[in-house]
Amino acid sequence: MSAVEEKLAELGLTLPEVVPPLASYQPAVQSGVYVYTAGQLPMVEGKLPVTGKVGAEVTAEEAKELARTCALNALAAVKSVTGDLDRIARVVKVVGFVASAADFTGQPGVVNGASELLGEVLGDKGVHARSAVGVAVLPLDAPVEVEIQVELVH
Repeated sequence: MSAVEEKLAELGLTLPEVVPPLASYQPAVQSGVYVYTAGQLPMVEGKLPVTGKVGAEVTAEEAKELARTCALNALAAVKSVTGDLDRIARVVKVVGFVASAADFTGQPGVVNGASELLGEVLGDKGVHARSAVGVAVLPLDAPVEVEIQVELVH
């Protein structure tokens, strides 16, 4: 077990199976020393635990937890390409999309769920640049979607 997966276990988390693509794309691709993930939905065992807009059907607190799940799914996608999460030199960028009710403006707080998970699991390697974007709708009516870019140890 890698050091990163040991840290996940300490946090009571396990790396899930890679979420199968919903369309014509790969969950993650490597280009040189970088791995880019596709947008990861908060799928748990093949299903979305909740759907709807944040600030309407979904609370900001629920959405923050869903963003954590997205980040965990993104790490699984990275491992599917690299074979070992200990190859991560650092997380470079996180982009979070939040399906938002018209008056919801707390997107950064929601995406903190993903950012905080990456920091807990990877320490200083998890510090990253980030965008948190409110959108009208996401695939399958998911409340949150997160993608990450990581640099690998060269």
